[in-house]
Amino acid sequence: MPEDALVLVVDDDARLRALLSRYLAENGFRVTTAEHAAEARDRLRYLQPDLMVLDVMMPGEDGLALTESLRQERSDIPVLLLTARGAPEDRIAGFEAGADDYLPKPFDPRELVLRIRAMLRRAPPPAPAGAPSGPVPLGPLSFDPERGELRGPAGIVRLTGGEAALLTALARRPNEVLSREDIAAALGMDEAGERAIDVQVTRLRRKVEEDPREPRFLHTVRGRGYVLKPGS
Repeated sequence: MPEDALVLVVDDDARLRALLSRYLAENGFRVTTAEHAAEARDRLRYLQPDLMVLDVMMPGEDGLALTESLRQERSDIPVLLLTARGAPEDRIAGFEAGADDYLPKPFDPRELVLRIRAMLRRAPPPAPAGAPSGPVPLGPLSFDPERGELRGPAGIVRLTGGEAALLTALARRPNEVLSREDIAAALGMDEAGERAIDVQVTRLRRKVEEDPREPRFLHTVRGRGYVLKPGS
């Protein structure tokens, strides 16, 4: 985890902003806050936070819309969404928007800190014995599992932390079908995370496939899981 990581907390509840700022600071983070999406955008003009903690239910542009907009702008800042709506479909909507994690309210601040630390230190899972070394070819693209870096003719293709971790898990076991449970275990996800893997795969296909509807590299094996089939 980066030392003195900067966390941007965006929430329209002044009391919660103050509590989170104090608690995160006490746990070694640098913290800046914003009351709403517009103020968060102002912060992002001159700051590069290591992570955003973002409330979903805000007046004006809500947290889902802001997250989706950031991803469309190619921002790969890790985003943890906070919301009072914790049903599975709400979590899926958060992951579809581009969030890396999702924490329903009310929550224990200790869990928030643990999730933030896990997101910041998220690294590619250890390579299993016999795993290929070096970049993995994906047509005109090339993925380096050691760096979690996807490159193409125009340079680096930005991936969110979740996308990079997912592609790394698949790239280190190419041509092998991995179940959602296998992938979730490799990425340290819980049951809700398992359900979000489908969403992450959909987003990842948009970046590695020429036609995401007819995948050439990242395949679904019905009833079993997913498999990455590298190729030039």
